[in-house]
Amino acid sequence: MHALLPYLTLLGFLAAVLGFFTWLARRIRRRGTAGGGMSGALAAYEEAFRATSHASHHEIRAQGERKAPTDSPDGLRRRRRGKG
Repeated sequence: MHALLPYLTLLGFLAAVLGFFTWLARRIRRRGTAGGGMSGALAAYEEAFRATSHASHHEIRAQGERKAPTDSPDGLRRRRRGKG
């Protein structure tokens, strides 16, 4: 048992560090306190290791940058009619 103690200690330390960074990343994303560098680093990580999450990230950013439809001068919104 004494021979395994250093390995178990190292494994516990690594698990604690990874858990801390996971918690920190979630908190930064949720609160939106990430600067440009942190946001870019997290996007690069997602692109490398989570391809579907990376695609969702770009779609959410594109949706956020779109402008909402504005009212017409008479105050009513009009729908465009599709072809056919």
